[in-house]
Amino acid sequence: MKRLFLILLLVLFVISTHSSQAQVFKADSPLAHTYSIVARDAETGEMAVGVQSHWFSVGTGVSWGEAGVGVVATQSFTNKSFGLRGLALLKEGKTPQEALDILLGDDEGKDVRQVAILDAKGRVAAHTGVKCIQFAGDKQGVNYSVQANMMLNSTVWSAMAKAFEDSHGKPLAERVLLALEAAEGQGGDIRGRQSAALIVVDGEKSEEPWNNHKIDLRVDDSAAPLPELRRLYTVKLAYEHMNAGDVAVENGDMPKALQEYGAAEEMFPDNLEMKYWKAVALANNNRLEEALPVFKLIFGKDENWKELSKRLVPLGFLAVTEEQLAQILKQ
Repeated sequence: MKRLFLILLLVLFVISTHSSQAQVFKADSPLAHTYSIVARDAETGEMAVGVQSHWFSVGTGVSWGEAGVGVVATQSFTNKSFGLRGLALLKEGKTPQEALDILLGDDEGKDVRQVAILDAKGRVAAHTGVKCIQFAGDKQGVNYSVQANMMLNSTVWSAMAKAFEDSHGKPLAERVLLALEAAEGQGGDIRGRQSAALIVVDGEKSEEPWNNHKIDLRVDDSAAPLPELRRLYTVKLAYEHMNAGDVAVENGDMPKALQEYGAAEEMFPDNLEMKYWKAVALANNNRLEEALPVFKLIFGKDENWKELSKRLVPLGFLAVTEEQLAQILKQ
């Protein structure tokens, strides 16, 4: 790794000394040699970026997106400004190709950049600089672009494209994960693996920019970032079932609530909190006998949940009588 880093520094020195412009690499920009995908779901309008690299926290530099606007992946010798600037150009009405041309037009480092842009209409544009480290390339299709550089094999981006196309009908996030896993199956980054990220934004503009990302998952440092990213995605889905269960409880639909809670537990069986709030929902709906075994299981693993139960009663979050609370605490 040290030897490779020295080689990269030498490449940067050669580039900078052969240019009358400023050095193309800045200390605050990552050397994100990587593979990524930008994609859109034609049915929902959702847009996504998925990425994996042998570099720390790749998601903080490569993946950018805004609901109703588009997504950008900027990598290789990364120019992070391409993310926000690319999205701003799309908001001005530029096509992805027009935005890309503007970004690269005054970029002295365009020969070592790799960029992909996708807009809310599914249009895509991509660039792989002629000096990106082999193997490097990109491929576009309907509603997606895949791109990779410094790969072990030249088959990576084609395998990503095939995986995305073959998974038509699945949720967009799942399709993106399958594309990333296909890249890894072809050898992936020649240096190995370290970090990964997945973002998904809506196809419609949001009036709540703080809720811009429907999914925003990052694995910043791991020996197996893609398996961990998939695990986090599964946890995310489990919590969506929990939220749906809570809404069902509020609407008085306990069968629906229990169905959603059960789906969440199945996806994340070791999570005590999911079990706990299911038990609370049962108790609050006059089904204490069903709740008691669940409370017993939880308290047996961690008695702090027993203390929390006491604190919920005065606030009305656990709506039981003193006698019922005593029954719960005996578990």
